[in-house]
Amino acid sequence: MVVTSPVEPVTSRKTIWRRLKANGLHGRRPVCKPFISEKNRRARVAWARAHLNWGRAEWAKHIWSDESKSNMFGSDGNTWIRRPVGTRYLPKYQLPTVKHGGGSCMVWGCFSAGSIGPLRRIQGIMDRFQYEDILENTMRPWALQNVGRAYVFQQDNDPKHTSLHVRNWFHRRRVDVLDWPSQSPDLNPIEHL
Repeated sequence: MVVTSPVEPVTSRKTIWRRLKANGLHGRRPVCKPFISEKNRRARVAWARAHLNWGRAEWAKHIWSDESKSNMFGSDGNTWIRRPVGTRYLPKYQLPTVKHGGGSCMVWGCFSAGSIGPLRRIQGIMDRFQYEDILENTMRPWALQNVGRAYVFQQDNDPKHTSLHVRNWFHRRRVDVLDWPSQSPDLNPIEHL
């Protein structure tokens, strides 16, 4: 607040808080999104414009892929509840926890316009060799059976996906890979699946 005169009273923080609340401006946690540089913003827009007029026929041969982690117990994020005053320790308002987080399960999956592909459990931390094994023994047989030989594979720009080792696998197997703009998970329809 700007004070224009030394004789004007200064509004208290509580008064400001009440006025904000009365006008519907409540304190909220902001949505966290990755920072996207101007260069990557331009690349995303260019990618979207290049594919704007594609129809079902163009997208039908694409395979969309990603990895996903599920916690066995609890959440990695903040959890909110609404409870009456004085009920903090009632069991129905408590969030149980376990030591060391309770574990998680990581899976790789894919889908195309025609069907959902298999889920493959990822053991430990996935590296380029485990990723190549997934491509060779899970994705490729499914793709050939469900999409045909002329499929186009989509993956994000994770270093293990773009490693020379994996790029050589795509080259040897004659698999076309969809160019993918950096920092673009929200463009991938698999995120909604």
